[in-house]
Amino acid sequence: MPSRKKKKEVAPASRGLEARRLTTATPPASLEALTARIDDAGGSVIGSYRDPIGSHWQLLAALPLEVVEPTPYQRDLSPTHVARVADAIDKIDRFLDPIIAVAGPDGKFWSPNGYHRLGAMRLLGAKSIIALVVPEQEVAHRILLLNTEKAHNLRERALEVARLAEALATLDDRPEREFAIEFEEAALVTLGLCYEQNGRFAGGAYHPVLKRCDRFLASKLPRALEVRRGRAAKLLELNDAVNAAVAALKERGLESPYLRAFVVARINPLRFSRSRAAADFDETIDKMLASARRFDASRIRADQVARSGGPPDESAA
Repeated sequence: MPSRKKKKEVAPASRGLEARRLTTATPPASLEALTARIDDAGGSVIGSYRDPIGSHWQLLAALPLEVVEPTPYQRDLSPTHVARVADAIDKIDRFLDPIIAVAGPDGKFWSPNGYHRLGAMRLLGAKSIIALVVPEQEVAHRILLLNTEKAHNLRERALEVARLAEALATLDDRPEREFAIEFEEAALVTLGLCYEQNGRFAGGAYHPVLKRCDRFLASKLPRALEVRRGRAAKLLELNDAVNAAVAALKERGLESPYLRAFVVARINPLRFSRSRAAADFDETIDKMLASARRFDASRIRADQVARSGGPPDESAA
């Protein structure tokens, strides 16, 4: 196991601005334009200030609820979580957790991290919402870093990243590897494209393998997405072959939530490799696909499955 680098300790009170300096400087012209945009939308600026860490300027504002929308590449809304958030707001009779917003198209504002709070406020019949409005629109692309209101599972993370990649590909043709911060990890783009085609795709079973063989590409983002769609097609084909192997084990009377993890572990060519070098995606998945097609369920014993452990089969959940 590679050793993790110890995070460098930071001296107390050594970074950013002192509290009294957050509002003392003159706001830039970009904030004046943003203030006018908020006024035109029927909102009201409560105040302007500099962020205490990076000294970036932003606004605290009240926005009409009807002009705020989630960014179009977010995960799907959870009605259960919306109801839970609405109940909490209703009980204390206060909205105490401002959303983040940036100026969007057609006079609207986009929120990269307030989808469920927006839904909760609409459920409660609210007229307005409090937001930290940021001048830099690219902040809306950092959805995985910003979204802390509800923990992401792998499917949600991957779908958000894939949707973001598809949206950015129409606007920006920089190499894919320059979007490493926005996308977090290359495997999420590939997995998200799989989930778009098959909502029950068992991405968790293949994620550990992809983290070792799927890297950000040097190709421009639109071209990189074409490559990733090919990779997604290959993964879905592999998933079908693994499904067949799991079905064969079940026909022999083997029942376990770890059957898929067992099969994937058996066909994983990187399982015993200690090399830190990135493996080749196509070579790795092609080997796994060939092994899955040759998988002989008749040679598997129940005790082998019982010892395997691993993540339970998410498609059975």
